[in-house]
Amino acid sequence: MNETTQFPPLPDRLSVDARSPHHVAAVFAHDIGIRLNDKEHLNVEEYCISEGWVKVPASKTLDRKGQPLLIKLKGKVEAFYK
Repeated sequence: MNETTQFPPLPDRLSVDARSPHHVAAVFAHDIGIRLNDKEHLNVEEYCISEGWVKVPASKTLDRKGQPLLIKLKGKVEAFYK
């Protein structure tokens, strides 16, 4: 009755892009959340806890390869499972 689900540990750096070396597919099997300066962000593409930054899309702007153009926001980063 009491089910304890084992979540994989959250890495220091994680990316949504499957082509990135920082992409860990096992983590994305569960819902994760990212807080930057105690505010939860829903559109984070990549984060690094030790360096204190997240990358989010810059509105609907795309780069020349068709990927969203990302901006880096700095601050205190926390990653957690929902």
